[in-house]
Amino acid sequence: MGVRMLETGARDAGAPMSIRRGVRGGAGRALRRGLAAVGLLAVLAGCENSATAYMIDGNQHALILVREQKFFWDDELRQAMVVSRLPACQKRIRIHPGSATLVEMKIYAAGDGLWALHQGARWYLAGTEECRVQDWDNPGDRPPGALVGSFVLKDGAPAFVPAPAAK
Repeated sequence: MGVRMLETGARDAGAPMSIRRGVRGGAGRALRRGLAAVGLLAVLAGCENSATAYMIDGNQHALILVREQKFFWDDELRQAMVVSRLPACQKRIRIHPGSATLVEMKIYAAGDGLWALHQGARWYLAGTEECRVQDWDNPGDRPPGALVGSFVLKDGAPAFVPAPAAK
């Protein structure tokens, strides 16, 4: 004795009760598992995935700080600089990890197409001619040029804040 489907798509009432409950029970368990998986993904999702840009000459020429936190319990965030001078080049280069709270990153003009980036004790040089970023051992620990601005937390989110204009 099996379950017979009527032409209307309704199940035959003569089918054993255990078969009908088993089908519904299996679907309910699958739904609960699916909802649990979605809930788990929401908990495991990162707390911060942000990007903020210093636009050099419009939106085609920029330095972009990208911060990604894989899990909310991680104290360190992956950081990268996207150096962009479209259409010639655009590259994403990982830099040293940052803390959960953004440590200010200052940007200094360092010459033709070069910028010095200073975050905590670290210095980087970014060049937009070939879209490169590298660690820089700044021997005097002094900026090579004028402060352009900083990547900072503003209203709880990373933002680029231009330096005040010189008077």
